[in-house]
Amino acid sequence: MTGAFDRGRRALGLLLAVVLATVPAACAGGGVTGSDAVQVLLFGDPEELVAYRELIDDFETSSGTQVQLIEASDRADLIARLSTSIAGGAPPDVFLLNYRYYGQFAASGAIAPLDDLLAASDEMRADDFYEVAMDAFRWQGEQVCLPQNVSSLAVYYNRDLFERYGVPEPPDEWGWTDLIRTAAALTRDAGGSKVVGTESEGTSAVDVYGLGVEPSLIRLAPFVWSNGGEIVDDPARPTRLTLDTPAATEVLRNFLDLRQAYGVIPTDGEVEAMDDETRFANGQLAMVLSSRRATTTFRSIDDFDWDVAPLPTYGEQVGVLHSDAFCITAQSQRPDEAWEFIEHVLGEDGQRALVRTGRTVPSNIEVSRSAAFLDPGLPPLRSDVFLDAVDTVRPTPTISTWAEIEDVTESVLEDGLYLGLPVDEVARRLDADTREMFARGETAAGGP
Repeated sequence: MTGAFDRGRRALGLLLAVVLATVPAACAGGGVTGSDAVQVLLFGDPEELVAYRELIDDFETSSGTQVQLIEASDRADLIARLSTSIAGGAPPDVFLLNYRYYGQFAASGAIAPLDDLLAASDEMRADDFYEVAMDAFRWQGEQVCLPQNVSSLAVYYNRDLFERYGVPEPPDEWGWTDLIRTAAALTRDAGGSKVVGTESEGTSAVDVYGLGVEPSLIRLAPFVWSNGGEIVDDPARPTRLTLDTPAATEVLRNFLDLRQAYGVIPTDGEVEAMDDETRFANGQLAMVLSSRRATTTFRSIDDFDWDVAPLPTYGEQVGVLHSDAFCITAQSQRPDEAWEFIEHVLGEDGQRALVRTGRTVPSNIEVSRSAAFLDPGLPPLRSDVFLDAVDTVRPTPTISTWAEIEDVTESVLEDGLYLGLPVDEVARRLDADTREMFARGETAAGGP
């Protein structure tokens, strides 16, 4: 089963991280080594990496400073490399990381604060950027990283499938019940007939599923918030998950029912064989919940038209923040040049270059509202969905152990979604299995 497989993989990953942390950076495979150049560690889709290389070429030409781009294979690889290089005393000068994962490095003092540099900059000001993204990277009163993007969760949908089966496209305002009804109407067998409930379990009867969604806390959170609940007891200084409260449990039960009661999402075996984004691109998934990052992949689709719709609600319109930022390591040997690189990448020209990849909702307010982002000639047609969501997005708590908390919660949610673990047991395990992680975590708010 997916849950057992992923738990084993994560356990191995944590073991490797512990081992790597004891190895000098120069000896770790693919690690960060010393150089006269500004070293920049990041990962991205191929299109993003092309844009970064172009930005680096421009920066090198204009500044005379050389840049060494270190490409991680994925986020886990980036975090492992960063941890190892910091422990070995030879970290990169700059790295790019999501706000949900930088806390472990900020808590250890591995990131240099940027307030004074930003205040003295002639290239950009704090109010050039969306406040919600800036706040997500404030650690105990200091701005430690500057956001590159400010995305949110949206519903990508296959317009051709909606038209083929006579299902209205998602409106600007819709609810969870509307999402279920739409997903059920689009879950079809190879002959095009509707598939009812979970009757296809263990068979190949379903040719097209109505919805794809990963069993993760970041997917669940906006619906809990929309229903008037919270995912933790104190967003600023959390000590436990609170998915056992009535508002949160209602959402959790409905989330698990996507597979257990309605059968509108693929089984765990089917997800193992083909992830949701690939299934969507192949025309076998009518809708999928994802952030702006999926746009880059989906722009390569030639077989059908697709678009995005806002996230459904329970009550209040609430989204969940997706944001990455550039940070300078406290041990950087080239902090001035590292800052000049960040100014170059996050200036208007740099933001426009990254927008062309499709993945980024720029954190620069002016660029986000320009034709560079709202290009009517490129999908999605409803790119304004992402801008409309900026005023409603909330971040998950910033705590140094959040990456561990997310890993554990995903395993438990998988058991509930795919194995039918009762909702009360899921909520109990989510709390019990993460208490210790909250207890030893340090928060962005600081204090007890």
